[in-house]
Amino acid sequence: MSIIIPTLNEEGHIIQLIERLESCSAPIEIIIADGGSTDNTIANAQHAGAKVVNLKKPSRPAQLNIGADIAKADILYFVHADTLPPTDFAEQIVTAVKNGARFGCFRFKFDKNKGMLKFNSYCTRFPIMMFRGGDQSLFIQKSLFDKLGGYDESHVVMEDYDIIRRGKKLSEFTLIQDDVQVSTRKYEQNSYLRVNWANFIVFSLYYCGVSPEKLLNIYLYLIKHPKAEMK
Repeated sequence: MSIIIPTLNEEGHIIQLIERLESCSAPIEIIIADGGSTDNTIANAQHAGAKVVNLKKPSRPAQLNIGADIAKADILYFVHADTLPPTDFAEQIVTAVKNGARFGCFRFKFDKNKGMLKFNSYCTRFPIMMFRGGDQSLFIQKSLFDKLGGYDESHVVMEDYDIIRRGKKLSEFTLIQDDVQVSTRKYEQNSYLRVNWANFIVFSLYYCGVSPEKLLNIYLYLIKHPKAEMK
């Protein structure tokens, strides 16, 4: 399994994530696709044993595609740097693939699971597109990924929804009923209602065919995003 992690100034999270990934019993390859970090992200990742490719300019879909291009395994697993998959993530993904799954994701829970955040977490157990997102991580067989042409690099805030939407036209999407732990940092800089309102607006406009550039501008207008520079 090849694990691709897009990064941009993630020195505070990357070592913990790599250690979690390496604790699994399955053979894995960890690829850091960096977008030009100015902190110790790259050095920390290399020290932890990960392979690093540096695009020098942030663009999450481009970073994900570059990581996939150099991946050697038949299963790709895309993980955000501020998340922690279940300890047995690899075994669960391999089992799902052996049972016929071609792509899918986990549910999620927040690292500070309180108040209304519990409701968000609960909703991710249902197979509804509005409750999907990159924070839940995404596994996909490389053959399907290549057939889809990878991530659409014109999308930034909706790249995960877009590839899932396209993939579901070719294969069933599998939701593994276990949780990825997700950071609440977006909610720490914005109110709960503001983040969810922004997500709903951008999700709705995406399905109405609004251009990726306008979606990004609207999203960054609606909330203060910790990774606003990742374009």
